[in-house]
Amino acid sequence: MTAAPPVRRARLLLGGVLALTTALVGPVAMASPAAADPVRTAPSGPLAAAFDTAAARYDVPRDLLVALGYAETRLDMHAGAPSAAGGYGLMHLVHNPGLRTLDEAAALTRLAPTTLRTDPAANVLGAAAVLRAYADRAGLTAAGRDDLGRWYGAVARYGGASDPSAARLYADTVYDLLGSGLTTERGVAVTGRAVAPQRGALERAPRPGDVGTLSADYGPAAWAPASTSNYTVASRPTSHPVDRIVIHVTQGSYAGSISWFQNPAAKVSAHYTFRSSDGAVTQSVREKDIAWHAGNWTYNTRSIGIEHEGYVDNAAWFTDAMYRASAALTRTLTARYGIPRDRAHIIGHVEVPGATHTDPGPNWNWTYYLQLVNGITGIGSGTVNTESANLNVRSGPGTGHPVVGTVADGATVSIYCQAAGTTVTGPYGTSNVWNRIGTSRWVADAYVSTGHDGYIPGVPRC
Repeated sequence: MTAAPPVRRARLLLGGVLALTTALVGPVAMASPAAADPVRTAPSGPLAAAFDTAAARYDVPRDLLVALGYAETRLDMHAGAPSAAGGYGLMHLVHNPGLRTLDEAAALTRLAPTTLRTDPAANVLGAAAVLRAYADRAGLTAAGRDDLGRWYGAVARYGGASDPSAARLYADTVYDLLGSGLTTERGVAVTGRAVAPQRGALERAPRPGDVGTLSADYGPAAWAPASTSNYTVASRPTSHPVDRIVIHVTQGSYAGSISWFQNPAAKVSAHYTFRSSDGAVTQSVREKDIAWHAGNWTYNTRSIGIEHEGYVDNAAWFTDAMYRASAALTRTLTARYGIPRDRAHIIGHVEVPGATHTDPGPNWNWTYYLQLVNGITGIGSGTVNTESANLNVRSGPGTGHPVVGTVADGATVSIYCQAAGTTVTGPYGTSNVWNRIGTSRWVADAYVSTGHDGYIPGVPRC
């Protein structure tokens, strides 16, 4: 569902960000950040400083701001390009017919919309201002603002969902991150802690794993129907043959995309949407009906559209859990409609004739996905053997890729797929086989005892 061609990912050029923020909006108020946040040392980087500044100015819990931004974008500015729903920046300030958090932020901070869209510190400040305004309207006092659980309503409102189940899905995603904690490569972290969200009327809405009632078409899916303004009622495959599956990337969050499909002004929808973290799936349009996902009426009539949470320029969203859950659905669909399990019939949005979108983009691993669709779904296991030192973990299958971590000698690793890369000599010989042990995490097979010489039978190539 890419809203625009991909652009180079923004670099967070935040040097002097505190001076910029002060110059733009005046002196920072001396109110303490909400007491619900744990004591921490000085900010570990300019983006962390931006969150601390915004939290102090508007008396919004700093970790709540971080968790919300991470749920929306993984704290990525995406070079100022909008999401599919018209959201900007790492905090996803939105300007669309149903939601105007960008406009609200501009009015509250007196910053220009252009600045709010493109400057990370201003974007965080704008989100803090909007959340504080929502808290004030809900009657949250200074003492109440110290209780993380009482911000739940403001978070749900920030997400903009009109449907209670989608609103709860959005807010619970943020609160789950507060509970689990998170660490990012951008120098921002949240320490996990017990939080008791005060959901109010949303307590009666379905839980995030449920969203709504269960799908009538696909058992594992929840059901959260799109607005009837965003799809065409039909009786497929009687009215139109179904012979394609189109793979999309949401250019936005899971909860936000489901909510966007429910907005009558969106004029877009997909049949299914998958969540990055765990492969959860929600159906928004019945398979018999025509979702508006491909930008080409003929392809809309003949295909099932499957969205995947994330952004095309960030491979971290494409987790093994999401790949495997999506492939299981595609395998079911191909059997149901007699669709060949090949790249001529399982295509990306970019391959639709006349497409202006680029998803799923270069980070989508078609080799891995098609193997999963075709039933090669094994997960291997191995023991690291370096004969003392830790083993480097790299972002890709080869020594030319950056080191992104290490694995201890003797550690057991899961192997989701294997690929050819740089030839390496280790305790198990000389080999060009590399093992993917997580999202963008690779180790040389020459240092891993798997019980097999090279490729492991039943484990996908990638």
